[in-house]
Formats: sequence, C-alpha cells, structure tokens
Amino acid sequence: MKCPNVRAFFDESTNTFSYVVWDPEQRKAAVVDSVLDYDPASGRTGHISADAIVAFVESSCLRVEWLIETHVHADHLSAARYLQSRIGGKIGISEHIVSVQSTFAQLFNFGEAFLCDGSQFDHLFKDGERYRIGNSEAQAIHTPGHTPACMTHVIGDAAFVGDTLFMPDYGSARCDFPGGDAHDLYRSIQKLFQLPEGTRVFMCHDYKPAGRDEYRYETTIGEERRTNIHLHQGVSEDEFVRMRQARDATLPMPRLLLPSVQVNMRAGQLPSPESNGVRYLKIPLDAL
Repeated sequence: MKCPNVRAFFDESTNTFSYVVWDPEQRKAAVVDSVLDYDPASGRTGHISADAIVAFVESSCLRVEWLIETHVHADHLSAARYLQSRIGGKIGISEHIVSVQSTFAQLFNFGEAFLCDGSQFDHLFKDGERYRIGNSEAQAIHTPGHTPACMTHVIGDAAFVGDTLFMPDYGSARCDFPGGDAHDLYRSIQKLFQLPEGTRVFMCHDYKPAGRDEYRYETTIGEERRTNIHLHQGVSEDEFVRMRQARDATLPMPRLLLPSVQVNMRAGQLPSPESNGVRYLKIPLDAL
C-alpha cells in the first residue's frame, strides 16, 4: 500500500482542519475540506486560508486532481470553487448530497431553479467506490449519522473522516441535524473500526477538550477503538445512542450553519450577484 504524504492546514476561527494529500512519486494530490474565510458580522469573504493551500500546492509542484468534501459542512464555507479556479481539480462529494439539497432547498425556498440532483458537483462518489491519487489507491466509504451524506475517504493508509469521528478524548459528532441519526453514526464508526489498526485517521475539527492545551488532528483506528470516550470497544449501540441524544439536546446551533449550508450544497459556489452587483444569502426567520 502506498502511503501518501499529508499536510494539515488549520482555521482556528472555525476549528477546521483542511488537508492536502499527495502521492510523493507522481506529485498528484487532493485537497480535503477547504475553508473560505467568512465574517458573519460584515458578510465579507476572503481567501487567506485557501491561498495558504494554493501557495503550498504551487511551491510543492503538486497537480491537484480532486477537491473533496467529506459532507455539507455546517460550520464553515467551502473554498472548493475558488481553489478550482486557482489550482484545478474535480469537486467531489457523496451521492447522498441529493438528500441534503432536497431538505435545505425547501428551507431556503430556492425554487425550481435550484436542482437537487448534485449536478453542482463534478463527481458524486458512491459507497465503496475506488479511485486513485497517483500511485495511492483510494476508496470512498459512506459513513452517515452526523448527516446523511457523510463520507470517509481512505487514501492509502490515511482515512479522512470528516465529522464522523473526533480525537479519542473528544469522542463523536452531533446527530441532530436534518437527516442525522445516532444509530447510523454508531454503525458507521463500527464500519471504520474494521480498517487496519494502524490506519492514520485525520480529523476535520478539534476543540481542545479540558486537560489538553494544543489542537490535534491525527490519530489511528487502533487508538480510536481502544480509547474513544464515546464508543470505545464494549460500548453498545443503545448506550451510545442514549448518550448522543442527551448530549445533542444541550448543543446550540452552529453560528455559521445558515450561510454555510447555502454555499456548501452548491459545491462552494456563492450566490449570483443581483441587479446591484451584490450577492445575498438568505436567513429564514422562525423556521428552525
């Protein structure tokens, strides 16, 4: 098995890790879960986070083949479209994006002009689909629970899990978004636990739980199986679901959920400018 190189990029304002993963021989690469800078107070977007990825790709002489979204994020806007314009690559997400689009297109009243068929993306990954990044074999694994369209990408010996798992001392992701389900999340994680013990696991987020002073983004399947505080070996599905549902009931809505979903379900495409040249996002009132 070819082990790819991985470089992490951290956006502290959204606690998000993005990754460049590449085959060191052929220099072919993928970008996973990129971040578009966004200030909700001013409505301004920026590219500092994305440009750091561009600079790394260009200085490392990498050829980007994929811009991968592990799911429709609710806590940051995707920079996939911007990165595509700068460094190329196909934007890919799970084929189950259509479920997320159907739900939120109704919430935002997008109307018939918005197609809920995933066509905004260049490629829709199927469960179990295999592909390559240079000499590194890759596989997409459907891991629903946090959302119905969550997908883990295993590239060589590296698994990019999105929000399906967190570091062992933080546990697991919430399941109270539309289409989320704690039973599904438990079963998805059990599926990941069947990967080789030494598989490297890369987080999409970290929040420095009590007792830890630094952000972390990498662990292994073996460490997750043994020590994950929410579902280490021996934790039953019923026990996990009770814990997860009780915990989710106490969590506030992510502050960027409404702007993030509108952009991310469009593959990172911002709304078209209106007659005055300004783009607008919708904020539904008393709808959630």
